[in-house]
Amino acid sequence: MTTNLSAPCMWMRGGTSKGGYFLKDDLPADTATRDAFLLGVMGSPDPRQIDGLGGADPLTAKVAVVAKSTRPGIDVDYLFLQVFVDQPIVTDAQNCGNILAGVGPFAIERGLVAATGDETRVAIFMENTGQVAVATVQTPGGVVSYAGEARIDGVPGAHAPVPLEFRDTAGSSCGALLPTGNAVDVVNGVAVTLIDNGMPCVVFKAADVGITGYEDRDWLDANTELKARIEAIRLAVGERMNLGDVKEKSVPKMMLVAPPKNGGAVTVRSFIPHRAHATIGVLGAVSVATACLLPGSPAAEVAQIPDGARKTLSVEHPTGEMTCVLECDAAGDVKTAALLRTARKLFDGVVFG
Repeated sequence: MTTNLSAPCMWMRGGTSKGGYFLKDDLPADTATRDAFLLGVMGSPDPRQIDGLGGADPLTAKVAVVAKSTRPGIDVDYLFLQVFVDQPIVTDAQNCGNILAGVGPFAIERGLVAATGDETRVAIFMENTGQVAVATVQTPGGVVSYAGEARIDGVPGAHAPVPLEFRDTAGSSCGALLPTGNAVDVVNGVAVTLIDNGMPCVVFKAADVGITGYEDRDWLDANTELKARIEAIRLAVGERMNLGDVKEKSVPKMMLVAPPKNGGAVTVRSFIPHRAHATIGVLGAVSVATACLLPGSPAAEVAQIPDGARKTLSVEHPTGEMTCVLECDAAGDVKTAALLRTARKLFDGVVFG
């Protein structure tokens, strides 16, 4: 889908994802025109995305749209757009905590936020969900630095740390942490937790759909019978999660959990929603970790949970782990969640649609 448009763009890796970062004013104001441009930028629809910059994977066909915020206490507004690989679809139906990791550095690089010393905190309003995250960016000498010693699984090498603190994420898309009010629902004979702590997710035991939960991504993607069963569950819960008909939507994500194997809290195999994830999304990890704390839930039945109000939960995934730090109140409800991510600027220039 080629257009005659062009726009300034910074291509960045954010967490374990990658995509284009744009200033809102540099994109067409008309949504249809904007989406056609972004499809052209990525080279969609095409399984190889050969005629664009997309990497033939949902994790590398993402977009951040950033603007200076007029909201009290907020520095920038961030809209996440998922560009489908093999369909002419651009959707804002979900958030992305990995691409979020690059928003703070991008905002400082573009002059939307002034560096405040060796570290700069950037308050980000996530337009998709109406929630707030605070990113801490390394800015030695008032300049963004991407070099450092922080490592995250799924990304080679070490980079500058970008801690992300999430505030009030419960029910961000579904209206409640548990949109049905239940820690456990039964859908198509499978016990599930329908949960939204920043990302709408359906969490259930891998064993309940006939697998171990330790399979690799390629095996999962090739198992059409398993994927059909998972998709039937997903389609059945859309209305219950206040998401409506989800057939053409990228949410909810499907989370298959199993006991941890490598000293973590839980093992996850994630579908996003139709392809197996190489890792797990940031906010998906937060939602799964939260599900682990719900007594009687499928996740709680397989998870290893530490004691204390401040719980560090390592969520194991196909290529490593993601650590979530959850702060709970006296009743055991999750109040804040924080994760460590990294980001890197890959190029800065003009992209053509």
